[in-house]
Amino acid sequence: MRMVLQRSSRITALAHQRRALGISATCFLMLFWLVMPAITSAADTLTIYSGRAERLIKPVLDAFTAKTGIHIELLSSGTTELVNRMKAEGDRSPADLFITNDAGSLEQARTAGLFRPLNMREVERAIPPQFRAADNSWIGLSGRFWVVVYNTTLVKPDQIKSLVDLADPTWKDKIAIPNAGSEYLQAGVSVIRASLGDDHTKKFLEGLRDNAGTQVYQKSSQIVDAVAKGQVTMGIVNHYYVYRHLATQPAAPLAVVMPDQQEGGMGAIMNVAGIGILKHTPHVENAKLLV
Repeated sequence: MRMVLQRSSRITALAHQRRALGISATCFLMLFWLVMPAITSAADTLTIYSGRAERLIKPVLDAFTAKTGIHIELLSSGTTELVNRMKAEGDRSPADLFITNDAGSLEQARTAGLFRPLNMREVERAIPPQFRAADNSWIGLSGRFWVVVYNTTLVKPDQIKSLVDLADPTWKDKIAIPNAGSEYLQAGVSVIRASLGDDHTKKFLEGLRDNAGTQVYQKSSQIVDAVAKGQVTMGIVNHYYVYRHLATQPAAPLAVVMPDQQEGGMGAIMNVAGIGILKHTPHVENAKLLV
């Protein structure tokens, strides 16, 4: 009788073990199938850190997703903040690509070792050397000139030949400028400093400040609007803001001077928006496909 009870207990224990194993296996399979879509979607997702306005690039990214099925996770913030964030995150950064509106920030990321070279024939064919990094670790996507926009009823075009002319006391209280936090202003001043040196740059900034007075604006579109209304005679903006205004108000008294074209001049200041692939990304081919 004792042997029968022992055998019965052993059979019962085995049954419980098999049932437990069956439940565990079922749970594992359910978990596996739940996790699989996440694994698949991670492989089909690119994370982009972007210093560009989302409204300007999202249509292109949406078209890319529609064509390839690769989803985009977009983190938009200030360019400087994003570069510092990528440096701090290092190899743990979730970013696959970095898009920004400033060549200086792209170069800063390159020198910090954040990018991998874009070894693509398409890059060599499509992007002139002056609009990409020497090692192809970033490329320019679009360019913009820093120009002088003027009111044609208040200024003659031959009165302004160089950006530094705007620091002349003749134009006191007659010009509009971006605020000191403007990335465009900072990039432009960096070029002037590299071309003319510290002393000339300091005099230029002091004259610009005095001549602008209170006419300091948050947005380039506001500068163009102030010039068009005659509130100021001229201002410094990226060129496309002028043509956007003229597209909606073609009769506006606006024109553009492409400055510093004289013999020995430093030339017009051009900056680029560009893109780079992060060195540590596991999604290199998908990132190249987006580029």
